[in-house]
Amino acid sequence: MSVLPNQDKTQLGTSQKLADEAKADACHGQAAADVAEEQGCEPNCSLTLSGANSSAVPVNTHNALPEFNLGAQCAQCAQLELTDTGKGNGGAISAQCTQRAQLELTILMPCLNEAETLATCITKAMDFLRHNNVLGEVLIADNGSTDGSQKIAHQMGARVVNVPVRGYGAALITGTSNAKGKYVIMGDADDSYDFSNLMPFLNKLREGYGLVMGNRFKGGIAEGAMPPLHRYLGNPVLSFIGRLLFKSDIGDFHCGLRGYDRDTIIAMGLRTTGMEYASEMVVRATIDEVSIAEVPTTLSRDGRSRPPHLRSWSDGWRHLKFLLIHAPGWLFTGPGLFLCALGAIVIGALLPGPLNIGGTVFDIHTMLYGAAMAISGGTILMFSLFTDVYAQKHGYIPLRDKASLWKKVSPESCIVFGLTLLLLGIAATITAFIIWGNTGFGNLDVGKTMRMTIPSLALITIGIEAIFAGFFVGVLRH
Repeated sequence: MSVLPNQDKTQLGTSQKLADEAKADACHGQAAADVAEEQGCEPNCSLTLSGANSSAVPVNTHNALPEFNLGAQCAQCAQLELTDTGKGNGGAISAQCTQRAQLELTILMPCLNEAETLATCITKAMDFLRHNNVLGEVLIADNGSTDGSQKIAHQMGARVVNVPVRGYGAALITGTSNAKGKYVIMGDADDSYDFSNLMPFLNKLREGYGLVMGNRFKGGIAEGAMPPLHRYLGNPVLSFIGRLLFKSDIGDFHCGLRGYDRDTIIAMGLRTTGMEYASEMVVRATIDEVSIAEVPTTLSRDGRSRPPHLRSWSDGWRHLKFLLIHAPGWLFTGPGLFLCALGAIVIGALLPGPLNIGGTVFDIHTMLYGAAMAISGGTILMFSLFTDVYAQKHGYIPLRDKASLWKKVSPESCIVFGLTLLLLGIAATITAFIIWGNTGFGNLDVGKTMRMTIPSLALITIGIEAIFAGFFVGVLRH
């Protein structure tokens, strides 16, 4: 249902009477709004209404039909005629769409079996629109409810879009794409968020922010509204990791009440269908340098008698995994460089001979672990390269030129680098073989020989991996 500001609802009483007559005669003909919804009329187009006992009066849709839900945009805005025969009362009504306009705000609620609390949430949202003179709608993105939630939403005057793919993210992606408003404010339909106090979000959106996050820790969390595990561990830790990985100032990464510019969010191409959608939105907005604001909001104990859909450990892991795989610099590049450097330092320190530190002697056994670190680090760095190339090719992670460490790495450069390491390793192996030959291929000085063969083994292994990594980069970029 679309809601018009209060001052506009007092106008055009004649047209209102015609609308009431059309509604009352639903058994003999479709109401004009229903026809409008089928034809795809824009929610707040200017219409011309006419009846048997009244002259034509140009009105705004919401003035004339405040209780009807007019559907999608007009296909033929200046030409479309919408009629209701009104046989029962003789109050024939027709409507012609004369201009296309857009609602300012869509209040979007994902819904899966929320019959206990949905009506309360819709009432609060519609009251907010009326009391604050906001031209908007309430949209329910239903995820396959079996408890009659869809019927409740229709009865309350909300618009409902069915989402066949299960998941929190799937519901919000579909809901956003179907929203009529320039801005969207999303919130859970469990009565834990205050839909009557959305002006802080809307004011920031009007100022030009692309994303406005709520912060429950600043606004206040009611007793029992958030489990201690979430309040003191899950949310703070995940939000800290998000701020660290993406240089974001957001204090509450997972607040379910947030507002955004519809076109900006759609342009991001968000794709996760589960609870991690909340993290994806913030991460992508940060990477794309969307202007982000944060406002305090409250969290109340939800009104449901059943357990929440959220699963603490599994959903927490999905959030953490999402944050990590979208920060390849932290996940791959940093650890890879660290292990390579540490391995090289260990090998270099032990090449001349055993190292005595505080009475503890480090020898070839320690060098062997240094080689393992260097090989592991090299392998992880190759994963960083693959991730970067894949991200550039498919847009999996939007990368700016200055953020790409591997942008100029070509298959050929990988192959040349790998061949260089391989040849160095082979040369060192041949040297060790010659030293062995000088002893008549008899007993070896293990300490001396292993100082040569361990680095050789590391160079050969990393070199071979780098050669084939180069060919794989070519496959990814093909």
